[in-house]
Amino acid sequence: MPKLLSGVSSFIIAAVALSGSALAETKTITFLFTDDDQSYVERMSALSKEFEASHPDVKINFVSSGYDAVVKQLPVQLAVGEGPDVAKIADWQLAPYYLDMRTYMKDPASFAKLHGKSLDQLRLPGINDPESINGYVASQTLNLPFVNKTLFDQAGEPLPGPKATFKDIVEASARVAKATGVQIPFTLDRSGHRFTGGAFSYGSVYVKDGKFTFPDDGAKKYIADLYSWTKNGSFPKEMWGAAGGSQYKNMGDEFVNGNVVTYLAGNWMVNPFQKKIGDSFEWRALNAPCGPAGCYAMPGATAIVGFKRTKYPEVVGQFIEFLGSEKIQREIAENYVILTGAEIQNPQYKINSENAKASMAVFLDNKKNVPAAAREFERMKGGTAVYQAIVQRMSQLIVGELNLEDTYKNMAADVEKINAATASK
Repeated sequence: MPKLLSGVSSFIIAAVALSGSALAETKTITFLFTDDDQSYVERMSALSKEFEASHPDVKINFVSSGYDAVVKQLPVQLAVGEGPDVAKIADWQLAPYYLDMRTYMKDPASFAKLHGKSLDQLRLPGINDPESINGYVASQTLNLPFVNKTLFDQAGEPLPGPKATFKDIVEASARVAKATGVQIPFTLDRSGHRFTGGAFSYGSVYVKDGKFTFPDDGAKKYIADLYSWTKNGSFPKEMWGAAGGSQYKNMGDEFVNGNVVTYLAGNWMVNPFQKKIGDSFEWRALNAPCGPAGCYAMPGATAIVGFKRTKYPEVVGQFIEFLGSEKIQREIAENYVILTGAEIQNPQYKINSENAKASMAVFLDNKKNVPAAAREFERMKGGTAVYQAIVQRMSQLIVGELNLEDTYKNMAADVEKINAATASK
């Protein structure tokens, strides 16, 4: 009899233990991250593990993906209630899906103070609470040209000056390529965002009376010039024609390998360049290319946000509070040469390369060259669709599927559809 009771007691204890284990379930959230700097990707993965270590009941499923896949797939996933719990994004049109994390953070007031006005970039009027904390701005960006200074020196060509026009830069790059035998005089990523800074310099505004107005006269002149440069080989058409539809294509590796004279990208490439290029050649960032309307640098940003679809909002809030803390934001700013949204005082950028130091000085100086039209456009619902239409139609123009007039007509028709779709929503 005592043995029987002992067996029953053991069974009960085991059952209670199993019940307790079930109650202490592992809370798993998925963190989707993308970046051109692989060392930064690896550090974010390690930080996810650090958070896990201090939260034994939490599992962070860290997923690294290419930028193009995130742009295309994430909006579709979120629209049907799926997708990650946390993600790095560059598409402000995902605002309806954001989680307001104020009630899930330990100290939301300190978090808001650290990140300051940058949090406003995540809040779209009429969609997000004006006091909400939806995540944080991970990086502030500007688009500027990078040049292979060694190639310019070899060609005996002076670097374009601070007031150089887009045309000046492209034509100088073509002369350098001809003199040195380099394959690509000028290029930019296959991206509507990268395309757009030049359009503003030409006088385009993209938005008028609350609607998209692309392509206006300034944009048409810019498109015509870009097309003419593909015709004479200054801007090789193979780069845009090698991918289909609105697919993103990064040209950074071509620059690293010394195959490009001038590459229009942004400050997020400074750290990868100083690591990958090393002493292979000298390189610099140039001031924003000028046009009839001015010398404009296209702004941008990335953010790390949480989504309402999550099963564990308290974990998401605590995880983002951890990633967005002053300690980690300082580390990321300094180690990866990033202009964070967090107001980090006197960051000590880990820049060993004189090329990187000179380039960052140019980027910091060009923060004043952001057009108001760009700020208005980046907060407009439907902006991502406009970018995608630009890439698709420019590709068709460059590979010969459309002529200039048909390109303008198709772009205008695309934009009318986007205006109608955003108005109906």
